[in-house]
Amino acid sequence: MRSALDLLTQYAEYHRDRRNIATHFVGVPLIVFAVGALLARPGFELAGLALSPAWLLFALAALWYLSRHLVLGLATSLAVGGLIWLGHLAAAGSTSVWLATGIGAFVVGWIIQFVGHYYEGRKPAFVDDLVGLLVGPMFVVAEAMFAAGWNREMLARIEQKAGPTIVRDLANARP
Repeated sequence: MRSALDLLTQYAEYHRDRRNIATHFVGVPLIVFAVGALLARPGFELAGLALSPAWLLFALAALWYLSRHLVLGLATSLAVGGLIWLGHLAAAGSTSVWLATGIGAFVVGWIIQFVGHYYEGRKPAFVDDLVGLLVGPMFVVAEAMFAAGWNREMLARIEQKAGPTIVRDLANARP
């Protein structure tokens, strides 16, 4: 069980270009929203609760986030839960609206992610470690919290290992 610090440090090593990080603030939420929308169906009831595959996946992810770091895990769980809820609202429409919204957001989110990784000059972190798919939302929430002044010590430790953020010079970048 790797800690949030270890996971964020490993993820940050693939995300040092500020433009890549900025794309993640759009792409990651779009992808989480899309997964919430696409997995909102079929809905079912269990012990009086309206559930879906998305909510079951969310419950597992939230437990995982909370087991890594309480404050960051709670913030990430709230953000992911909000996106899953919005996805369910989109899924409440017709089948064509549900699929167009879910698939469209998923594709656009990934396009934005790959544009960011073009600036980075590196492949996405999940290519080497599938856990990166869970770490992505936690990374975006952590970056937002760091920008607000939260846990400067954690940020310093991440940057000590992964390096500072930069704007990579594409004109002189090696292929």
